[in-house]
Amino acid sequence: MIEITDAAADELRSIIEKEEKDSHSLRIFVAGMGCSGIQYGLALDDDIKDEDVTIESKDIKIVMDREIVGGLTEATIDFIDTPQGKGFVIDNPKAASECGTGCQGCE
Repeated sequence: MIEITDAAADELRSIIEKEEKDSHSLRIFVAGMGCSGIQYGLALDDDIKDEDVTIESKDIKIVMDREIVGGLTEATIDFIDTPQGKGFVIDNPKAASECGTGCQGCE
């Protein structure tokens, strides 16, 4: 299932504490489509729905709609801090690695 790196877990705990959102979980949601398939987004959420699946990694609760679970079974959530910027990333080996047919943004 989905794993969270130590760096991502530490950053999430810091955000949750700073924003006083102890009752919130990390929600993964579909944010759109890109050249390599589905693009996912992340948000803190305290509204768990009947159709949600809840898992836990590194003491962080993760929720998502059960319809997207299959596409994320080998995913890892990480936090990166580089000269180009910092933020959370989802490394999903199940995502397509090359542009699909008809992609206009990569040509």
